[in-house]
Amino acid sequence: MTDQNFDALDSPQSQPGREHKMDPAPDYTPRYPGSDRLKDKVALITGGDSGIGRATALLYAREGADVAIVYRNESRDAEETKQLVEAEGRRALLLEGDVGEKAFCKDAVSRTMESFGKIDILVNDAGEQHAQESLEDIEEAQIERTFRTNIIGMILMTQATLPHLKKGARIICVTSITAYKGQDLLLDYASTKGAILSFLRAMASKLAPKGILVNGVAPGPIWTPLIPASFPADKVEEFGENTPLGRPGQPNEVAPSLLFLACEDSSYMSGQVLHPNGGTLVGG
Repeated sequence: MTDQNFDALDSPQSQPGREHKMDPAPDYTPRYPGSDRLKDKVALITGGDSGIGRATALLYAREGADVAIVYRNESRDAEETKQLVEAEGRRALLLEGDVGEKAFCKDAVSRTMESFGKIDILVNDAGEQHAQESLEDIEEAQIERTFRTNIIGMILMTQATLPHLKKGARIICVTSITAYKGQDLLLDYASTKGAILSFLRAMASKLAPKGILVNGVAPGPIWTPLIPASFPADKVEEFGENTPLGRPGQPNEVAPSLLFLACEDSSYMSGQVLHPNGGTLVGG
């Protein structure tokens, strides 16, 4: 990347990152007018305060959905996302807490039901990552924390939401290109993303008889708060340059994949993964 102001970026130790401190700011604004593809739907989005989650919340709102936004502790980013959703003419509910805690997941779903009366779409987007040069440097606490947020939290939130989902509902899980290609600085993170891939495929098969569709999105290098919060400045500077398109993607280049999987256009897809990754070829 170029023209970065690294003084404004979070340190590599600060997780999960603050979007309002990023320079340049990620592009989260939807590119096209809405067409009511999610008219009067309700979406629950974990990690919805920033990055891909924010871009998805805004796009869903533009397409007619009310949005419950789960975030850990980034209150300033969350409040801004709420205001942006409301500017699209839709309702937003902020839910602060840790998806790795079962009690919080149950409470978040309960509060969403109280506020909106239903849940049509669950987007499991919350995640964290911690770069380490070698496997030996990864402490047990880091491994447990990464798995707790990325995959255990996803399972817990899906458990809490499932009793409220009806035929035609959608579950969308955000995995990563690292599930397919690995990432030697993110060994535990890549492992969780592989687990997410297996989870969504298993759930797709299990829920197909109920008419609930489960799919995923595997982004490549996307300019979100996780990047400056995870890597030193020299790694951020070259972030995304190794893709065929030669640059990192923006959150609003990923959100349309999550819109497709949430609306009726994807009615014959389940257990599938879309790959907005800058042209990188992956298998699986």
